[in-house]
Amino acid sequence: MPTNLPPEYFEAEERHRAAKTQEEKITTLEDLISTIPKHKGTDKLRADLRRRLSKLRERSQGKKQLGRQESVFHIEREGAGQAVLVGLPNVGKSALVNALTNASPEVSEAPFTTWTPTPGMMEYAGVQIQLVDTPPLNREFMEPQLMDLVRRTDILLVVVDIQDFPIEQLEESLQILDEYRIRPVEAAGQPTGGRRMVSLPMFVLVNKIDDARGDEDFDVLCELLCSEQPLLPVSAQTGRHLEQLKRTLFERLDLVRIYPKPVGEEPDMNRPFVMKQGATVEDFAGKIHKDFLKNLKAARVWGSSVHDGQMVGRDYVLSDGDVVELRI
Repeated sequence: MPTNLPPEYFEAEERHRAAKTQEEKITTLEDLISTIPKHKGTDKLRADLRRRLSKLRERSQGKKQLGRQESVFHIEREGAGQAVLVGLPNVGKSALVNALTNASPEVSEAPFTTWTPTPGMMEYAGVQIQLVDTPPLNREFMEPQLMDLVRRTDILLVVVDIQDFPIEQLEESLQILDEYRIRPVEAAGQPTGGRRMVSLPMFVLVNKIDDARGDEDFDVLCELLCSEQPLLPVSAQTGRHLEQLKRTLFERLDLVRIYPKPVGEEPDMNRPFVMKQGATVEDFAGKIHKDFLKNLKAARVWGSSVHDGQMVGRDYVLSDGDVVELRI
């Protein structure tokens, strides 16, 4: 029975044949399988390719288990969320991470100073958020493990330099990411050419907005771009708008801060429990201790959406800044 394969299949097949690393072979084979139409004529082909994909994954997992040293691109997630910074050489990624966190990535005017990812913790309103500096995007060589790190992040921050052709920088950065099957969520509905894409929340950080004149340049850039991705002006050198960036990341991660109040005592306003929006009193009790969850009867809540000290049930949805006294 004829397979009637589309042109996208043969393009994906060429990319798979050209793949060199194990990770590239797995990724391109996944793309190849996704281009095959599902009908009886392709059943055998799809089965053969799935078996090949399974063997590749087994070999890759075996190599990871045998390796004595973990990859430098494996970053342990910490804090309430993670944001990865990417961009072309010399846009100021390392300087931003340096200004926002406790990390100290090497900062230099020379291109390609950063060769490995560097994590750091950014604090906002009592909440720790992990930022990760990365090697620059470069078409001549791209470490596949870097793209794996990018695909797993909560938010992607694409950095451009307002003083050095920012429109061209943004276009090239987005094109490179697209070649590795990464797109902003706003582009999720666009044609993929049969490839399986990863859609990520994405912000464009326009760096080196050092003074009011830079704000004017930023306004002009926004008019020229008409970008679907949110653009944020920042300055690693002077610190302008960095607090706005922190607040934006906190809000986009959909986090709420909940403050525990022991019965008969004052709440601890210095150490909030950080939870996702939509969390309930029951979720909060389970995060404190399983015994609280098991024996919970009700709770008193102080906050903007209730009367102070109002009694609520287990299914009450908490808001950012609520103070909660659990009753067991």
